[in-house]
Amino acid sequence: MAKARKKNKKKKVILFLVLILLIAGGVGGYYLYTHKDLKEEIKEKVKPKEKLKIVDEDSKTRPIAVMINNNHAAWPHAGLQDAYLSYEIIAEGGITRIMAIFKDKDTEKIGSVRSSRPYYLDYALENDAIYVHYGWSNQAKSDIQTLGVDNINGLTDSKVFWRDTTLNKATEHTAFTNMDKIKESVKEKGYDRDITKDLLLNYSVKNVDLSKREDAKKADSIFIKYSNYTNTSYEYDEENKVYKRSMSGTAHNDAITGKQYTVKNIIITPIKNYSYDSYGRQKLENIGSGEGYYISNGYAVPITWEKSSRTSQTIYKYKDGKEIKVNDGNTFIQIQPLNETLTIEGKEPVNEETN
Repeated sequence: MAKARKKNKKKKVILFLVLILLIAGGVGGYYLYTHKDLKEEIKEKVKPKEKLKIVDEDSKTRPIAVMINNNHAAWPHAGLQDAYLSYEIIAEGGITRIMAIFKDKDTEKIGSVRSSRPYYLDYALENDAIYVHYGWSNQAKSDIQTLGVDNINGLTDSKVFWRDTTLNKATEHTAFTNMDKIKESVKEKGYDRDITKDLLLNYSVKNVDLSKREDAKKADSIFIKYSNYTNTSYEYDEENKVYKRSMSGTAHNDAITGKQYTVKNIIITPIKNYSYDSYGRQKLENIGSGEGYYISNGYAVPITWEKSSRTSQTIYKYKDGKEIKVNDGNTFIQIQPLNETLTIEGKEPVNEETN
C-alpha cells in the first residue's frame, strides 16, 4: 500500500511538472507570437553570421604583398587571381608595376617578381603587409630600412624564389615565388606576428547597390591610361557580376589557368607623379587628399580619398562624407597619373522597332 501511494504521488508530481511546462510554453509562445519585434530579434541572434568570402575577417595572419613585374615582355602573370587586393601604379619608362596582396592563400606560383619602388611601401604599410620583392632602387632600399618594413628580398633571400628558364625571356622577367616558400621565410625572419591593422576596406556581405545613389552612372567599359606604353581596361560581365581585366588591349590572362583575370571592385584615384632622377624613377604625391571613383556591379560613383602619412591607411569616402563599403570580392586600386585619360562608359540602350 505504501509503495502504491508513493507511486501515485510520484505520478502526480510528474503530471504537475508537465502541466507547468505546458502552461509556460503556451504563455511564452503566445508572448512571442504577439511580439513580432522580439521574434525577429531572437531569429537574428540564432541565425549564423554571414561570413565574407574574399577574406576571413577573424584571421590574425598578416597579408603578403608581392611586387609584380608588368613590363609587357614579362607577360603572362601567375597567381594574381588569388590576391584579395592589388595596386597598379606608374613606374619609370611609362611601365606600371602591380603590388598584389594575399592573405591565407597557398598559391603555388606568383610572379614574375620585380624590384621595389618607394611609394609601394606606403601601401604595404597601410595593410601591415610583409613586402616581397626582388631588388630595389636606392631610395626604396633606404626607405625600407628607415621605415622598418618587414621584407623578403630576392637579392638576399634567393631560396624564396626560382628562375623559370622555360619561358625563354630575359632573366629579369623570370623570378617567381610561392606561398609555401614565403611562409617559411616569414617564420625564419620572425615576421609571423598577429596583424596590427584592420582590413583597409569595409567589406559588405550584402550587395552594395551603387545604382541607388543619385551620383551613380553606368560603368560597363572602363579605360585607364597610364602612358603611351601602358593602359588598363575593364569590361563588365553582367552574368557573373565581375569585370574582365585587360592591359594595353590584351586580355590579362593567368599563365597557369589560362583564364582572364576578373575583378569585383575597382577604385581609381588620379594622383600626381613626376621623375626625380635621370633614370626616370618616379615620386608620387599620395600624402594628402583627392578624388576618384569606386566601381562595382556595373556602376561608378565619385569618391574622395585621404592619406595622412606613409603608414596611415587611405580612407575612401562617398561625396557625402560617408566611408564607402565595397562588395565581397577582390579589388584593384588603380592609382593613375593625374590628367591622363579616364573613360567610364555604359552600354548604349538598344533601340527596339515595332512593326
